[in-house]
Amino acid sequence: MSPYPSVIAAIGDVHGTAGLLSTLLQGLETVAASRKAIMEIVFLGDIVDRGPDSRGALDLVGDAIKAHPNSRLLLGNHDWWLLQFLKDELDGDATDNWLDQGGAATLASYGATADRDLDAIRHRILRDRPEHWELLSRAATITVEGSFVFVHAGIDPRRPVDWQDPHDCLWIRAPFLNHVGRLSHVVVHGHQPQKGGRPVVTENRISMDTGAVFTGRLSAVVIDRDSDGLAFFAATAEGGFAAVEPTRLDRGLGTILDAPSRQADRS
Repeated sequence: MSPYPSVIAAIGDVHGTAGLLSTLLQGLETVAASRKAIMEIVFLGDIVDRGPDSRGALDLVGDAIKAHPNSRLLLGNHDWWLLQFLKDELDGDATDNWLDQGGAATLASYGATADRDLDAIRHRILRDRPEHWELLSRAATITVEGSFVFVHAGIDPRRPVDWQDPHDCLWIRAPFLNHVGRLSHVVVHGHQPQKGGRPVVTENRISMDTGAVFTGRLSAVVIDRDSDGLAFFAATAEGGFAAVEPTRLDRGLGTILDAPSRQADRS
């Protein structure tokens, strides 16, 4: 057992904003060092698409996972699209949909031109960035750590966390987001951009997608493994890194921040 404290940093949807991710990772390193803590990083998916540098964002994710043992990437629906493209398993309509939903920006980051040859850019990515293929191929869809479950989109609240459909983990919205009531675990997720560019906390979830590519704010929650204390941070387009206050969405049951053992940790 390590004599050092341990924290988990869960990072919301990056969507090709490599500059924000670099700032956020540097800031989180400082936070962990100030606590003399070992840090594990959980990337909540949607690393790619829409933003200007999906290739650079995946480079940063891979480097961070290597630097921090037990860190991991969870697959987001946009990451899934890229993986299926690399496997040449998207049909024409699905490819067009992906390209319209931000995939064209991802391919451009790998050097595709306006008159792109999709087969050529696929082979280029596999040749020049095989580690990206490996990273996406190894990504899980859900992981459980203590009283928290980490996933990209959410879970089906009718099912146990160890019996979730991978499709729901990547795509679910309303059945999860609209569910009021405590669950077996607190769900830490992305996928649904939060209004105001701030994380949102309810009685059963921590919503971490702060719309980085639109708001210029990429967010993380740091969870103390011993106390379940929570601290929230964001990197901004102006190059700053700072602690932030999440939005507390009380739906009649309080929020997880109201529990004494899970008070926000401002250190």
